[in-house]
Amino acid sequence: MRYVAIGDSFTEGVGDELPDGTVRGWADLVAAGLAGALGDGVRYANLAVRGRLLEPIVTEQLERALALTPAPTMITLNGGGNDMLRPGGDTGRLVALTERAVRRCAEAGVRLVLLSGADPSARLPLGGVMRRRGTALGAAVGKLAARHDLTFVDVFGDAEIRRAGYWSPDRLHLNAAGHRRVAGLVLTALGHATAAHVVDPGPAESRRVLAEARYYREHVLPWLHRRVRGRSSGDGRTGKFVDWVPVDATAP
Repeated sequence: MRYVAIGDSFTEGVGDELPDGTVRGWADLVAAGLAGALGDGVRYANLAVRGRLLEPIVTEQLERALALTPAPTMITLNGGGNDMLRPGGDTGRLVALTERAVRRCAEAGVRLVLLSGADPSARLPLGGVMRRRGTALGAAVGKLAARHDLTFVDVFGDAEIRRAGYWSPDRLHLNAAGHRRVAGLVLTALGHATAAHVVDPGPAESRRVLAEARYYREHVLPWLHRRVRGRSSGDGRTGKFVDWVPVDATAP
């Protein structure tokens, strides 16, 4: 098994930070889960970069993935979340870009697995807009996957992961528990039944005025500032594993 993950912050693993400051995330957990399930080593690469729009994911990242030596046997693709955060998101264009990736992988003889990202809309400003766009995109990508007989993991449609306990303080990225749940959903979809992680409900989240003001100051305003300057959180970054790394069957 030679597995490459491509995408944005969701696939990079932002929100699942390790003690040394590096990020892990669901794709790393899937690679470890595959190694354990198969009882053999897995080669793994992760080219995802936070902030990336779908077009560079299905062009630049995908071509780098297909150019790896030896060639990958499986690629997971998620993207479009950053596109949906921008005004005038065009679902038709995002589906067309995804279909381009589908055809490219078919030509190369590489298995493609499609994912929709988790739904953060319940706790975000203008979340209703994102929910409508994400629902439409997920439905369209699901139909595309069915048409091409591809595995599709509908994380956006998972109601459990919308709960606050799966999300980082910025309310946009999953935390370690959220990434663990996604990994279980993916492994199960790949035929390696894994119980999807469930967190204890815990105390109700504080949505008081001071807490909301702090959230906007620490997370929303910096994001808006980057948008005004035309910057991305991923500027100057590359994928965390740009070449094959071994993952053995004893990986946690």
